[in-house]
Amino acid sequence: MTPAVDIADYCNLLLGVERFSDYCPNGLQVEGGRQIGRLLTGVTACQRLIDAAVEADADALLVHHGFFWKGEPAPLTGVKGRRIRTLLRADMSLLAYHLPLDAHPELGNNRQLGLRLGLLDAAPSSGADDLLWTGALAEPMTGAGFAERVEQALGREPLHIAVVDRPVHRVAWCTGAAQGAIERAAALGVDCYLSGEVSEQTVHLARELGVDYLAAGHHATERYGVQALGAEIAATFGIEHRFVEIDNPV
Repeated sequence: MTPAVDIADYCNLLLGVERFSDYCPNGLQVEGGRQIGRLLTGVTACQRLIDAAVEADADALLVHHGFFWKGEPAPLTGVKGRRIRTLLRADMSLLAYHLPLDAHPELGNNRQLGLRLGLLDAAPSSGADDLLWTGALAEPMTGAGFAERVEQALGREPLHIAVVDRPVHRVAWCTGAAQGAIERAAALGVDCYLSGEVSEQTVHLARELGVDYLAAGHHATERYGVQALGAEIAATFGIEHRFVEIDNPV
């Protein structure tokens, strides 16, 4: 059994939290009174995930998308109030890591997605904490073939904006809502750019920039970092860990 603050201190150091200017606080967001022997992880601290953690008698919940985002109303009312009230009634802690978990070179969402897609020489495009990653396929394939690989790896069909008439070899990607990085990706000379979400203008940019584009899902592309971090915590502190999937088609 381990205090929540000890696990938070470990994760803060491991992920280099102090280096990031983020949209939310990273680390221990809600402190429960229970020491941690059973950890449950998930992508977003929605009510269904919190209820699943309560049902599993978890001592703590670790997520990628937590609470207290910049610009949101501060009062603990409505949906946010109900979520936090459920945590407090269960005496359960909530830990959340956003951009630091996207960026980590081994446990991060970008690294973990690259591994699942079989992308070689995967690395941040510019500097250790850059969220835009690049890599290459072992053998070039058609855009449709790469889209099929993404579907098989993530269990959902991506939106494929087919543009290039050459084989796809070099790929850039950024998990989550990163469609705005498509121009940076194209400037790197890649054949295809993949992110989680898509906007109306992304289609036109892909066509005019001459790159294939895949929108593979915000949730689907960000399932793997929190699982890797949960496994790391479990191995380090000798506690139980389980990931819970709350399906989200976006």
